[in-house]
Amino acid sequence: MKPTTSKYITVKKSKIHSTGIFAKKFIPKGTKIIEYVGEIISKKESDKRAVKQLRKHITNKHYDGAVYIFDLTKNHDIDGNVSWNTAKWINHSCEPNCEAENIDEHIWIIALRDINKGEELSYDYGYSIDDYEDHPCHCGSKKCVGYIVSEDKRSKLRKILNSKKKSNKNI
Repeated sequence: MKPTTSKYITVKKSKIHSTGIFAKKFIPKGTKIIEYVGEIISKKESDKRAVKQLRKHITNKHYDGAVYIFDLTKNHDIDGNVSWNTAKWINHSCEPNCEAENIDEHIWIIALRDINKGEELSYDYGYSIDDYEDHPCHCGSKKCVGYIVSEDKRSKLRKILNSKKKSNKNI
């Protein structure tokens, strides 16, 4: 299959992580920028793939894109780890300018605010706090806690990290 495209984006090297997606031109708030596409899989298969990819990531001791899976329906997910899914190159940020939204069983990347030409597109990956140490964040945002976790978990993670710092000072 041919890679997905959008008149709004270009793919190039990222300061956040490896490859990224950048605004080719001004993108107004609310714009559907690109569809996140991939293989439709069962929830059971989704769980198997996620565990396998995470094990590979941890074993290799480097971040290789971990998991590209989105919830699609009650019974199915979409695995975006396919060559034709250009949107998989959008990096996480703790201060994102986009969000992923399920619209009629299609995952769309939508601008949360006006995005200027040249800006890197990003969204909150929404990771849980459970294995936060396996997912370091390099977004550079003032709101960054150093790990990729969903916004609603960042204050809890800050408390955990501060507690660890204090206990390390006492050693």
